[in-house]
Amino acid sequence: MAGESQIPTQASLVRRFALRLALFYGATYGVLGTHLPFFTVWLKAIGIEPGWIGIISAVPAVTRFTTLPLVTGLAERRRALRGAMLLTASATALCFALVGTQQQPWPVLVLYIVTCCCWTPLTPLTDAYALRGVARYRFDYGPVRLWGSVAFILGALACGLLIDVIAARQLIWIIVAMATISALTGLSLQPLEEVPRTSRLAEGGRPLLRDAGFLAIMFSAALIQSSHVAYYTFASINWQSHGLGGLTIAGLWALGVCAEIVVFALSPRLSLHASMLVVIGGLSAVLRWSITAHDPPIALLAIAQLGHGLSFGLTQVGVMNLMVRHVPPRQMARGQGYYAATGGLLSSATSIISGAIYARYGEGLYYVMASMAAAGALLIWSARHRLKDHPHSEASGG
Repeated sequence: MAGESQIPTQASLVRRFALRLALFYGATYGVLGTHLPFFTVWLKAIGIEPGWIGIISAVPAVTRFTTLPLVTGLAERRRALRGAMLLTASATALCFALVGTQQQPWPVLVLYIVTCCCWTPLTPLTDAYALRGVARYRFDYGPVRLWGSVAFILGALACGLLIDVIAARQLIWIIVAMATISALTGLSLQPLEEVPRTSRLAEGGRPLLRDAGFLAIMFSAALIQSSHVAYYTFASINWQSHGLGGLTIAGLWALGVCAEIVVFALSPRLSLHASMLVVIGGLSAVLRWSITAHDPPIALLAIAQLGHGLSFGLTQVGVMNLMVRHVPPRQMARGQGYYAATGGLLSSATSIISGAIYARYGEGLYYVMASMAAAGALLIWSARHRLKDHPHSEASGG
């Protein structure tokens, strides 16, 4: 008979689950770290014009409100979160490799659409899996999620170093390599037990889209996070046009994500209500984009980049804590799908419009982003009492 030391304790189960999830977050965000700062640089290197870059860059956002909700809904109905994560991660690696074989706008666009149909559901599926884990094992979301940010930095720095050594036309293969690592890492994820129904909302099956509190969370977060579109799409191109080298550009991206990591690490100690965290994140985005719009010197730009810890990181922590409090565990994949779809719809429209605005006004585009963030902060502020007074799930940790 096995000794007591061989019987897994609850603490060891939590550590094992959290460790494997952290590794998968790391691998998945490593793909984003290589893609987000430098995919547009690769597009430019193969001869794609700015107007096309704006259209192609809108694809992930478009798939977030089209195919993504279908995938998350199907995974929820089939109770196959882990299987859906493994399938989408593997398909993403294959499809990015196919994108890398093309150089003309239309073939790149078509294959990138297929890629994003596989890729964009991966993050909300992973977040849903993570928040179910939070409800099941009662660990904190932020310290696990921060490893995704660490991997983002490493991916961005790797590309920043390599862009000064290899031709920019080869950057796509770094993205392919990271996507392959993500797919392999997913094999270690543990199957997740069904979470007990712990709330009246879960038992009643109340539709999320009729819940005013959930709608406030979804739309305010979409506005604040979509205000990063100009940064994600044109920051590297803009900085490169002002004479900054690849390593400096990567360093600026990494600086922002370092601040994000600090916020994730400290998130268990934050005592403010989650809705107020989102308000602070939105107001920080307003200040950040207002500074960036003035083409600041490198020192001030670096300070503005530190604001990413608040504009993105604190907003993300606040939204995830609101979701785990307000959305029943059994509806978490669907809730994440709705949230991602709303952000995708807004981000896609913003990305397409951003291409035209940037071509004419350059950094003035960031004033539009500041306005979006301000609207998001105002919306969540107006709903703060509803979100404080009516939590819908007992699984409110994380």
